[in-house]
Amino acid sequence: MNTLSFASLSFNSNNTPVSEQFDDIYFSTQDGLEESYYVFQDGNQLWQKWQTHDVESFVIAETGFGTGLNFLAVADKFQQFLSEFPNSKLKRLYFISFEKFPLTSEQLATIHKNYPQFATLSQKMTACWQPRQTGCQRYHFEQIYLDVWFGDMLDNLPQLGDLYTNRIDAWFLDGFSPDKNPEMWNETLYRQMFSLTKNGGSFATFTAASTVRKGLQAVGFEVKKRKGFGKKREMLWGEKPQQSETAPVNYPYFYSESQTEANDIAVVGGGVASLFVVLSLLEKGKKVTLYCKDNALAQNASGNLQGAIYPQLSDDDERNIRFYVHCFDYALATFVTN
Repeated sequence: MNTLSFASLSFNSNNTPVSEQFDDIYFSTQDGLEESYYVFQDGNQLWQKWQTHDVESFVIAETGFGTGLNFLAVADKFQQFLSEFPNSKLKRLYFISFEKFPLTSEQLATIHKNYPQFATLSQKMTACWQPRQTGCQRYHFEQIYLDVWFGDMLDNLPQLGDLYTNRIDAWFLDGFSPDKNPEMWNETLYRQMFSLTKNGGSFATFTAASTVRKGLQAVGFEVKKRKGFGKKREMLWGEKPQQSETAPVNYPYFYSESQTEANDIAVVGGGVASLFVVLSLLEKGKKVTLYCKDNALAQNASGNLQGAIYPQLSDDDERNIRFYVHCFDYALATFVTN
């Protein structure tokens, strides 16, 4: 199992978190939260896009999870949107992020104390935050799904290609500055971004570096400038042209495309497995009827007074280990947050 390296964290005189690996701040010393709103949410025009979105889910990808502040801010804004527009077709937010050097749950909690407006979501996230291995770990908070890809982003990005090609609506092009983290800001990233972005999808970034602008333009993005946040003179934002050629999608061998759009579903069985299937379907807005031959639920093996879950670990295939550890962590997170 591939192990992770955690962040070396310190704080400057303004109490702004600093990465010692990159010798750079995680967000603006002026106001990190307002920077997130201005650069990423306003830069991608999220509120306006959500109001006209014609499918049930909206997908955001971010190039550096860091302190999680961008996620907390956009998740909070999305919850506001659902409250103000209950009849909107848009019901779910998927937030995909990458992090090579994750912070610990204790470090995240310390930083999040400065943002009490996000306390509820922060507490849920930090309670189940346990990075164990490289690859994807999913966290689920009602209508919001957070997928964090731990490890080197350029290794992880190609794995999104199977299921997210032409599907990402907006990019938060974040991470440490190009001069501090040149390995990330390169043609490989820009080409992967373009392939994954749907036609008309957008990006926004705090930097206005000419190398970034030219790199994004070279792969096909339309790139524009606007006033930067605070003392920054300029920032970049842009879109994938509507007429762009659609990239081919190569689904994995185990992928099975849905054969029906049915919203009224029957589940047979009254055990724990059936109940979690029902819960998952309800969370996706489906109407579900549960059929059980017994007079009450969980009467057989699922009726044990005390149950336990554990990953089936072995040394025969690393893919199996990674799969079971991921499932184990997701199960633990589900129990913690519900």
